[in-house]
Amino acid sequence: MFNFVTFFPRAVVQSVPLLLGCTGETISEKSGNLNLGIPGVMYVGAISGVIGAFLYEQKSGANFNNFLAVLIPTLACLLGSLLMGLLYCFLTVSLRANQNVTGLAMTTFGVGFGNFFGGSLIKLTGSDVPSIALSSTSLAFTKTLPFASKAGVIGKLFLSYGFLTYVAIAIAIIASYVLKRTRTGLELRAVGENPATADAAGINTTKYKYFSVCIGCMVAGLGGLYYVMDYANGVWSNDAFGDRGWLAIALVIFTIWRPNLAIFASMLFGGLYILYLYIPTGTDLAVKELYKMLPYVVTILVLIAISLRDKKENQPPASLGLPYFREER
Repeated sequence: MFNFVTFFPRAVVQSVPLLLGCTGETISEKSGNLNLGIPGVMYVGAISGVIGAFLYEQKSGANFNNFLAVLIPTLACLLGSLLMGLLYCFLTVSLRANQNVTGLAMTTFGVGFGNFFGGSLIKLTGSDVPSIALSSTSLAFTKTLPFASKAGVIGKLFLSYGFLTYVAIAIAIIASYVLKRTRTGLELRAVGENPATADAAGINTTKYKYFSVCIGCMVAGLGGLYYVMDYANGVWSNDAFGDRGWLAIALVIFTIWRPNLAIFASMLFGGLYILYLYIPTGTDLAVKELYKMLPYVVTILVLIAISLRDKKENQPPASLGLPYFREER
């Protein structure tokens, strides 16, 4: 029988990388920058965190400290993701390169970067299997509230997650508030809708584009770190992310560019992503593959529905993916 108490926590854990990736991409797209490099950014964020955790575990020995075990990989992840964001902005904002091509190139670069350094770390450890395990760091990331195990079903459903789960939800709520309720969010959305008008109004379009893309990349990078340290229990394997980065980009359309909706949408996608594990299909692998298609089928249906309704608030920023040339204003 279908066990919701078992299914829901796994769906939540599956959803957090999607939520962070979706929130980061939404922040970026609100300024008019279509960053298709999010999968690569998540890879770079993950491997940067893994390198930081690996070096700390090697140096700390018996003096292992949980706070530093969380802080060092997180800072390394944010730094690696920030550099990817700066690279994207330099190419697309300063040099006005094509955003689609740049994003796809960054995805290829990020995956190659992660696989190269991940493979190098695996060789350093002399492991017999093509993976590296950071068990101590993973335990620090997945540590739950002390009373979670005593809270019964409520504790299992809502309190049994690592701190990054709650950080991801908080980031989505804060991003939604800033974009919709603050002057900074208003100016950022103005840049995404019509950068020429925003520029004429005295808004520094370049600053806002750099700011939004870099913040978005750092948020998405945390999704990669979460995948390794929490979902995969600290185990890094090359090419293990699958299509989660692309699913995060698809979620932006699904949530009609609203980070608060991404909280629930990512849980839905996380549940659909693992639903085939809970529906008995016997040895019929074809049926199991059909269940794996559900997140993409749902995205296509939502995209069709949004297009048919044609409401302005449900449409992407008007200047999304378009370079801004101030000289043509």
